[in-house]
Amino acid sequence: MEEAQLREESESELPKLDFEQCRVLGSLIEKELTTPEYYPMTLNSLLNACNQKNNRSPRVNFSEEQVSHSIDQLRTKGLAFRMDLVGSRVPKFQHHSEKKLDLIKPERAILAELLNRGPQTGGQLRSRASRMFDFESLSDVEETITEMQDRDEPLVMDMDPAPGQKERRWRHTLAPPPAVEESEGSTVYVPAPDPSIEKVESMETEFKELRDEVEALRYQIREMSDDFREFKKQFD
Repeated sequence: MEEAQLREESESELPKLDFEQCRVLGSLIEKELTTPEYYPMTLNSLLNACNQKNNRSPRVNFSEEQVSHSIDQLRTKGLAFRMDLVGSRVPKFQHHSEKKLDLIKPERAILAELLNRGPQTGGQLRSRASRMFDFESLSDVEETITEMQDRDEPLVMDMDPAPGQKERRWRHTLAPPPAVEESEGSTVYVPAPDPSIEKVESMETEFKELRDEVEALRYQIREMSDDFREFKKQFD
């Protein structure tokens, strides 16, 4: 399964990420732009960044194992790498999106927001990404989004406006589009399930169906065998 996934990704310029990998990558990009003095990041600081309550949607409570696994996957996909600094007791990590995805600073700011908070309008992106890059106007944000969308492999795509709103929203394309749910008047984005998990669940369902069919066949064969023995007794 992993080899097939790697072949699929080699045919496409854009890596495919699950929700946890998106949050880890988004946190790395955000911290590089907002707190460069604490970047690259240790595993513990990256864990705290992923689980922080502000500037994140949905909020999560990742374990160290989850973040460690995600950073390993990002390293495999060429989106992050490990640094062993002289005098440092623990390894540190940093993203590689500026090279792997060919991103300039304003594009990294937009992508980080989409990775960390899900789909947003241009106005929301301008306000929220200002911590990472100072967009002078909404048109600057829209121009950046257009450049990210007009690539051979688009990094962003538009979505329908939220119920009761007119502004279109934007999402990143490194993962499947999230489901949109309305809860108490607010829009909630539910991350798309991990395709590998869906495949496993599908295989488990198919296996159960095959097992049930085999059990049914065994029962039929047992009945036929009993009937044959009764029929044979008539000639003994």
